[in-house]
This record gives sequence, structure tokens and C-alpha cells, in this order.
Amino acid sequence: MSDPKPPRWLKPVNKLMIGLQKLGIPTGPPMVLTVPGRKSGQPRSTPMTPFTVDGQLYTVAGFPKADWALNARAAGAGMLRHGRSERPVRIVELSAEAARPVLRAFPVQVPVGARFLKQAGLVDKGTPDEVEALAGRIAVFRFDPAG
Repeated sequence: MSDPKPPRWLKPVNKLMIGLQKLGIPTGPPMVLTVPGRKSGQPRSTPMTPFTVDGQLYTVAGFPKADWALNARAAGAGMLRHGRSERPVRIVELSAEAARPVLRAFPVQVPVGARFLKQAGLVDKGTPDEVEALAGRIAVFRFDPAG
């Protein structure tokens, strides 16, 4: 299977969510991660829905080779914002093996994310087994407090 591309509507929706967050308006559970671009060094922001597994905060890239995930991997640190609340984080990418239990929890904790994976054609039904099988194909990151 080739790597799916994000739908055309995603960038405008992301820009809207980022704008609302900058105004201090939380957009539900999604947060905005800002990291330096891997080539330009300029700040790059993207909305995402972090979730907790065993007391740790994680996020999952919805597409293989997603630009934001490549930037996060290169940066290793960034700012996580929810409304007007902002905090520095270290960004740790998980190995495929370590990502498995996190991916298994993802469709239960972030059903909209599982639907996104289905729409992208990465999974058929979005079950925990299917999402866990994406380990090594899509990036999974843990956010640790910076400092």
C-alpha cells in the first residue's frame, strides 16, 4: 500500500484550529504543537490530540511521513498549547515495539483519530488490533516535561 496523502481540507481546518488556540479558545481536546522546521528553523505549528497511557502523554501521526512528525523528530522539543496555556515539552519518538500498546489505546481514547486513520485508508475498521499493526509505519511520540 502506498503512503496516503492528507485530504485537501486538512490544512485550512488546521489553520482555523491554530488561530482559535492563539486567541485562547480551546478547541476541545486537541492541542497545538509548535516545533522549529527541520529545514527553515521557523516555528511550525500543528493541531493534534494527545492522550494519556499509564500516566504518560502521547500523540500519533495520522499519516506516514507527515511533515509535522518529521519536524518533531528533528527538533526533539517544542511547545504544547491548549488555549492560552502553553508548556515546553521534550518530544521522544517511540520504537515500533514500544509504540504497540500506545497504538492499541489510541482508537479507544481518540475515536476521531481512529476515524481519520480509516478515512486515510490505513486501517479498515479502526480496531485496536489494526491500529497496533501500524507500529513502525506511523510515528508515535511521548511528550515529557522539558527541563
